Amino acid sequence: MTAPPIVIDSDTASDDAVAIAMALRHSNADVLAITTVAGNCSVEQATRNALYTAELCHSDVPVFEGSAAPLSVPPEFATWFHGRDGLGDRGYPPPARAAERTDGVTALIDVIRSHPGCTLVTLGPLTNVALALSREPALVGDVGRCVVMGGTNNSVGNVTPAAEFNLWFDPHAARAVFAAGLPIEMAGWDLCRGHAGLTVAEQRELAAASTLGRFFVECNAKAIEAIAEQSGSERLELPDPTAMAVALERDRVVLRSSRHHVEVEAASTLTRGMSVVDSLDVTGRAPNTEVIWEIDVDRFKQMLVDAATA
Repeated sequence: MTAPPIVIDSDTASDDAVAIAMALRHSNADVLAITTVAGNCSVEQATRNALYTAELCHSDVPVFEGSAAPLSVPPEFATWFHGRDGLGDRGYPPPARAAERTDGVTALIDVIRSHPGCTLVTLGPLTNVALALSREPALVGDVGRCVVMGGTNNSVGNVTPAAEFNLWFDPHAARAVFAAGLPIEMAGWDLCRGHAGLTVAEQRELAAASTLGRFFVECNAKAIEAIAEQSGSERLELPDPTAMAVALERDRVVLRSSRHHVEVEAASTLTRGMSVVDSLDVTGRAPNTEVIWEIDVDRFKQMLVDAATA
């Protein structure tokens, strides 16, 4: 059966690029559009990276440049993790084509409206999505699935002790989106850790698989260094690709999930961007999110190889 078409919203840097390639190279995925947003890097750089990744995948998917800054807080890019250019500072050439003229927020509205039931995959801060919903609240009803790479399942954060980067970067947008009524499936940062991370041997095997596989590993060179410095791990942790695996092959990839109420903290300086998962349902509030707790690590890693060799 043909899967619903996909719209990707991304602050395209190293792990985003791998996730985008997974979708563009998947045999059962129809990617309608990519919209870019500031987060890992500036929105201009994210747009360039998205176009370059599409070019490597021999795809002419339209790319639309979106929001340049969070709704209410100043932007603080993750160049320490992804490099100044978001792709590990490897000196990749500029893409051959430019972004579309329509802005990313308008494109999100137009593409989703014209493809009701589509899957929206968010790989970055939720600024574009929040702005689209503020302009067109009824858009919620046109989204079949909304797979969010963001937050943690009441676990450790990666930018503060409490928060994952995407939700922390624009907490007000994240709070609004989680409260909007979208059919959210939350693939938190914790899913990519531990055995889901690629060992040094697995990194070498992926890099040797193809030119694209080499790109997957090399564009994450800065990330590998940052992960080692932050946690002492030699594994390459890929949060956006884990979320994309959930979006592309949920029935095969997701081993355990459950519905809960999730709220994002936006006001506190201590817990800004924290995804508060009511995992014991103690508040009595209606569930608004399908929380992914466990994925099939072997299938996820095979999907990376498949994307590199398709």
